Amino acid sequence: MATVQAVERKIFRVEGFKVVIRHLDGRNVRGDREHLPAYPFGRALKNRSNVKDWKRRRFQPTYPGFEVDVIAEHGGRVHGGTLLGTVRDGYLEG
Repeated sequence: MATVQAVERKIFRVEGFKVVIRHLDGRNVRGDREHLPAYPFGRALKNRSNVKDWKRRRFQPTYPGFEVDVIAEHGGRVHGGTLLGTVRDGYLEG
């Protein structure tokens, strides 16, 4: 089992973008909260997938009961229709 902070770091390493894990009511989950499953994916989802696809296919099945925001390189939340390749490119350019 992992901490929230460890899961957020692993998602960044695998997927190439930052995330913030939240409770369903919108509050941030403390980074030292434990007992979350480790992020099980070793390869990034394809660039042509969008943020909504990533949440539906990867985050929600692994972390039910939580919500997640994908964070752009400038610190703002990313819209669900944004392609993952666009999000990743922002980190490379920033």
